Amino acid sequence: MSKRDYYDILSVSKSATADEIKKAYRKVAMKYHPDRNPGDKEAENKFKEAAEAYEILSDENKRAKYDRYGHQAFGPGTEGFGAGGMNMDDIFSHFGDIFGGGGFGDFFGGGGYTSRQRGRGTRGNNLRVKIKLTYEEIANGVTKSIKVKKYVACNTCNGSGAKDKGSIQECRTCHGSGQVRQVTNTFLGQMQTVTTCPTCNGEGSTITASCHSCKGEGRVYGDETIEIKVPAGVQEGMQLSMSGKGNAGERGGTSGDLIILIEEEKHAELQRDGMNVGYELHISFPEAVFGTSIEVPTIDGRAKIKIPPGTQSGKIFRLKGKGFPDINSYGRGDQLVHVNIWTPQHVSEEERDALERMMDSDNFKPHPGKTEKNFFDKIKDIFS
Repeated sequence: MSKRDYYDILSVSKSATADEIKKAYRKVAMKYHPDRNPGDKEAENKFKEAAEAYEILSDENKRAKYDRYGHQAFGPGTEGFGAGGMNMDDIFSHFGDIFGGGGFGDFFGGGGYTSRQRGRGTRGNNLRVKIKLTYEEIANGVTKSIKVKKYVACNTCNGSGAKDKGSIQECRTCHGSGQVRQVTNTFLGQMQTVTTCPTCNGEGSTITASCHSCKGEGRVYGDETIEIKVPAGVQEGMQLSMSGKGNAGERGGTSGDLIILIEEEKHAELQRDGMNVGYELHISFPEAVFGTSIEVPTIDGRAKIKIPPGTQSGKIFRLKGKGFPDINSYGRGDQLVHVNIWTPQHVSEEERDALERMMDSDNFKPHPGKTEKNFFDKIKDIFS
């Protein structure tokens, strides 16, 4: 099933301002919030869908990439890639602030679901890695396995930070909610505020005896081998995101994200221009006069092209479909072969005599016809 358009999910236009997007997300999230729809799986999915849309559209860079490349800009559509891998912990951790200081729960009188979800440890930091890809890998898509040095969950305590299960107690101050409410009397009447519990720092529980392996942090420094599925058609500078593959959180907190920056490895013979590929072909003067067949490199191997007799220097041949695929699967670019007639810098006496005789021949003097297109017209023809 294909993903819905992010603008449609929030019911905003593509020209919507940041403030309009924020208000639209708040409206949709309030409607489908789990506290208002207990046990309703469809509402929960729509709640997550709205959070995914807001994550992209509220960020200028991500929004620009989405407008240009669509959903494929953030991954190949597999689970855990891009915003689609967000869970409830991520949503409340990322976006709870736009509903006010007290979090989502304040709007529904209890905050049971939200408070328990937000009270689990501290979220881990995001990590950034760079991946260098060849033209062939970019053209076909590739799965890369990389070893990432990072914080991982402690195996001894399973990330809790406690010596054992009996060493975790519900916070006596907030009774597990992670928040405390204070009522203040003012001339306008009673005002209620919600703040993070000072005893457990919002975690809802306290540890009486720490794990000896992680010293109560719930994580240790190690490494993890991660498989990254890179879709075909990515470009230099593009970023992909894998949710939950960054640093592990403290004491059971959610993990950060892994941000993958794409770099292109230079090709020995080809140059990239968007979806198109360029190649500089050098041929000899006799080959230009008599014509020839010649092999040229492409990102898929080698291809043979025919050089017709009388080919002029600067001629551009177009190999249809031999460029890079569009990341949204909207077709494929072309390969442009630019012909250069090679002029020798040193000649023998015999060659010099032959060339001097040709100089006197009217047939070897330039006679460009009126139908001969100039450089700019040729470029227009190529991209029309």
